Amino acid sequence: MHTSSHTVLYDPDGLIEAGLPLDREPYECLVKAVLAWTGEDTLTARDLEQIALQLTGHARAVAADVRRRADQLPKDSGPKALADVVLREAEGRLSTTIEGTVHCVQNRARLVRALYERLDRLEAALASEKVAPSGG
Repeated sequence: MHTSSHTVLYDPDGLIEAGLPLDREPYECLVKAVLAWTGEDTLTARDLEQIALQLTGHARAVAADVRRRADQLPKDSGPKALADVVLREAEGRLSTTIEGTVHCVQNRARLVRALYERLDRLEAALASEKVAPSGG
């Protein structure tokens, strides 16, 4: 008897996720709010940990999108090389332990902002590649 209404998808290459747009606006608002904090807020350490977890999960999703876009550029492309640097930095920063501190949350927010900046630059580079493909 089959009682489950859920289907498990096998997508090791992340093709389904690649076709879904990121829900960018709420995270940009969260990043802006977090970076506006000037001192210890009334949030508890647990609240700060939850915000850091949200930002961490979103940073991983944006980093995956940056990787997919960078992989579409030629290997000798400057924007691809810069994306590789940003992604290595992101990997290192995401591997650190989450703490329930304002400092930790703001670092995650800065990372999300940097990843979005790189994603925007990659999209511009991809658009110019399509207009004027390099010969070679």
